[in-house]
Amino acid sequence: MANFAKLTLVAVVGLCALGVARGQDLAPRAYVVTPVGWNALTFTYSYYSGGLEFDGAVPITGAKANISVPTVTYYRALDFFGRSANIIVGLPYGVGTYMGTALGTEHHFYRSGLLDSFYRFSVNLKGGPALPPSEFPKWHQKILIGTSLKIVAPTGQYDPTKLINWGNNRWAFKPEIGYSERWGHWVVDGYAAAWFFTTNPEFFSDNQYYPGLQTQSESPVGAFEGHLSYDFKTRMWISLDGNFWFGGETSLNGVTNLKTNQRNSRVGVTASVPISKRQSLKISYNDGAYINYGGNYQNLSLAWQYSWIGWPKWK
Repeated sequence: MANFAKLTLVAVVGLCALGVARGQDLAPRAYVVTPVGWNALTFTYSYYSGGLEFDGAVPITGAKANISVPTVTYYRALDFFGRSANIIVGLPYGVGTYMGTALGTEHHFYRSGLLDSFYRFSVNLKGGPALPPSEFPKWHQKILIGTSLKIVAPTGQYDPTKLINWGNNRWAFKPEIGYSERWGHWVVDGYAAAWFFTTNPEFFSDNQYYPGLQTQSESPVGAFEGHLSYDFKTRMWISLDGNFWFGGETSLNGVTNLKTNQRNSRVGVTASVPISKRQSLKISYNDGAYINYGGNYQNLSLAWQYSWIGWPKWK
């Protein structure tokens, strides 16, 4: 019974932790236009702390987690057939502690390791022409309509004999369409997206509890996101953020657990402050507005960004 309690706790806590790792984004100004050849290197530290909601899916109470996720990302602006476009590549690392009571027994766990890397390609379809640095200062945003594809690759730390892993051992794809409009100092953003996942072919397999292979799959997740931001001056702004996502029922060996359906929402605030011509700081905070299944975390993030135009010159 004690082993069952421990396994149950580790399984659901691990799955919710991975939900934080994949995350439902709160990213204001994701379709902002930048001049062709603009680069940015960003170091972000994110801290998640809070409880886990299971909606009666498992017999667990008092489940909590504290997770630190430092991430490095690289951004480059491109000319895509005359339209403003960009690519983003990111690599996160996770460190987490978890606790909870399953069937009357309290358990504690610690994990650290690389998370899955992610890649995003975005292009503005309307209102965002590709502009060289010399012409960019003359351009002013009105209405932008863009689309993007985010890919999460199974490159994170993964051991199929364990239930808690930072890697998901599957691919994830997020196509999205975004809208952005400016009125003077005000900018409104809205995005609609869906997550699609491949199957994990080696979920908690080849160990003393489950010999052989097990498969785990997750149904698609629909997501909506909105932001209202205000410019105080160039590169200094603040944004109110919110999102809602639904779906994502998980299946083990083809058997679906309907209680894992997610209907969640988060709200928060983001602020960006320039500290020099090439550097800026961004701080954000968000919390669960409504969480029926998954991590009900408070999240605080701090990012430092360094930007430049063109390719590095080595001489």
